[in-house]
Amino acid sequence: MDARSTDGRREGREKMARPEQVLVYRHARVTRITHWINVLALTLLLMSGLQIFNAHPALYWGARSHFERPWLSMSAQPHGDKLVGLTQLGGLKLETTGVFGVSGKGEMLASRGFPRWVTLPASQDLADGRRWHFFFAWLFVINGLIYWGTNLINGHVRRDLVPSGKDLKPSNLWHEIVTHAQLKFPKGEEARHYNVLQKGAYLSVVLTGLTMSPGFDAGAPWLLDLFGGRQSARSIHFICMSLIVAFIVVHLVMVLVSGVWNNIRSMITGRYAIEVEPKAAAEPALQGAAE
Repeated sequence: MDARSTDGRREGREKMARPEQVLVYRHARVTRITHWINVLALTLLLMSGLQIFNAHPALYWGARSHFERPWLSMSAQPHGDKLVGLTQLGGLKLETTGVFGVSGKGEMLASRGFPRWVTLPASQDLADGRRWHFFFAWLFVINGLIYWGTNLINGHVRRDLVPSGKDLKPSNLWHEIVTHAQLKFPKGEEARHYNVLQKGAYLSVVLTGLTMSPGFDAGAPWLLDLFGGRQSARSIHFICMSLIVAFIVVHLVMVLVSGVWNNIRSMITGRYAIEVEPKAAAEPALQGAAE
C-alpha cells in the first residue's frame, strides 16, 4: 500500500474528527440593545453616586446619623503641614492618602471621599450629582422593564434565564463552580445555553437594581422601615453598589478569559462561535435566542 495514500487518509480522518466552529444566534436584538444601555447607565450611576457619597463620606446604621460612630468613613486629618486621608472600617483605620479621604496633587490636594476622576461631575457638586444620578436611575429602571417585558412575552426569561430543577441540584451547582474556577468553559450544545451561575447572576443584578431605584422607593416608602431607617438604607445601597461593581469586575474577567472577540461579537451581532463535532456542524447553525 502506498505510504502517501495511507498518510493522506489518516490526515483526512483527523481533519474530520477535529471540532469545527459554528455561529449560533445567542443574543436577541432587545438583549443586545438593553445590555449596552445598561453599560452606560450603570457607569454613570456609579460615578454620580460617588459624587453624592462625597457630600457626606460616612455611613451609619439606623434611622439617624451618629457622627461619632460611623461603620465606614473617609476623612482628612492634618498631619504636620499636610493633610492625610484616613479610611475607617469598623475599628480598623487605614491611611489612604491619594485614593480615599484626600486626593489630588500639589496645590490640587483636597479633602474628598472618592477622587475626582471617578465622580460625576468631577468637582464637588451635590445638586448636579443628584440630577445625573436620578436621570440614569430612571433610564436603568425603564431599560430593565423593557428587557423584562419583552423577554417575558417571547419566553426568553422562562426558557433561558429561570433556573430549572436540574440546574439547582447541588451536584450541578458544585460542578459549575468547580469548572468556572478552573476556567473551563462549555462547548458544543452546552455553550448554546446559559448555565445556572449565569442565570443567577443576571437575575440578581436586575432584582437588586429594582430595589435600589429611587422611583421604587417613592412608590413604596415603607421600604425605609423595612431596611431599618434611612441611614441603614443608605448603607445597604452602598453595599449593593459595591457588590454590583464586584460582579462587573468578575464578569469582565470571565469575558477576557473565555474569548474577548467572541463575547463582544455576540453582544453586537448576536452571533456566538461554539465548537461542535463535524456531524453537528452540518446542522443549521443559526438557532438559539428568540427574536
